[in-house]
Amino acid sequence: MDAAAQEASAAVHRVVDAVGTVIVGDRHQIELCTIAWLCGGHVLIEDVPGVGKTMLAKALARATGCQFERVQFTPDLLPSDITGANIYDPSRGAFEFRRGPVFTQVLLADEINRATPKTQSALLEAMEEGQVTVDGATHLLPRPFVVLATQNPIEYAGTFPLPESQVDRFLLRVNLGYADLAGELAILDRFRRASPLAAIEPQVEPGALPALRRAVQAVHVDAALQTYLVRLVQRTRCHPELQLGASARASLGLFHAAQGLALARGRDYVVPDDIKQLAPAVLLHRLVLRASAELGGADAQTILDDVLESEPVPAHGQRAAG
Repeated sequence: MDAAAQEASAAVHRVVDAVGTVIVGDRHQIELCTIAWLCGGHVLIEDVPGVGKTMLAKALARATGCQFERVQFTPDLLPSDITGANIYDPSRGAFEFRRGPVFTQVLLADEINRATPKTQSALLEAMEEGQVTVDGATHLLPRPFVVLATQNPIEYAGTFPLPESQVDRFLLRVNLGYADLAGELAILDRFRRASPLAAIEPQVEPGALPALRRAVQAVHVDAALQTYLVRLVQRTRCHPELQLGASARASLGLFHAAQGLALARGRDYVVPDDIKQLAPAVLLHRLVLRASAELGGADAQTILDDVLESEPVPAHGQRAAG
């Protein structure tokens, strides 16, 4: 690995370690969120209440030195409450654009499925193009711009399911889960007096992200591995139990995430296991089962496992580190 790749790998580890001082549990989920930030992708955090979803978003923003805003999604939230609006200023006799909370670097969309589809759609342009358009005028968002959205998979009363077009814009879906006995005891110890969140210091320089992203983009992905990756995604589209498979955006997301994971693991090349480990986080939330498959007891995880097991892994899908 060259110096730029080594620094990017070290930066990922520093951020993950810093977030890990607050979030107890699966380090891999923290690593996934860090990789999404590194690749410019958005994250859907789906889990039960009280496992640290909001704390994870705040800790990631602090560790990466990013501006942070939180929006509590509710049924009465309006699109302008997120994007901002043109407000008439009597002193100037003109309308002035007042920026909404979306003008930040890390946006926590808390309980995103509690807002109406109209309000949810206010994030579509922002997540895809890094900009918002209000009354015909386009406003660029800060860089980086990452959305971390949370939703409760258990309580569906008063919620509006995210449309497929919105779900597809999330690079990854992560689940924190409950801590085990030792982990929950560690939570009691860490939060005994005060939250350790305030002690987190930025682990990367504010202007370092473009160089870090260039290091990710330079990670080698063998042609055979690229074919393997695309074949996995395409097989979800023709699976008899799936009504909707993964998109081309999913292929690109899996490609970039694999580059980020390889770099985080200290390599400047991707191996098949990088793709296989990331496939559930990148693909599962994009798969829609047929009604007949659901009635038959099928689930997306089992179907994806079948795809991963049946697709031959290329024998020469990597190169020696340079």
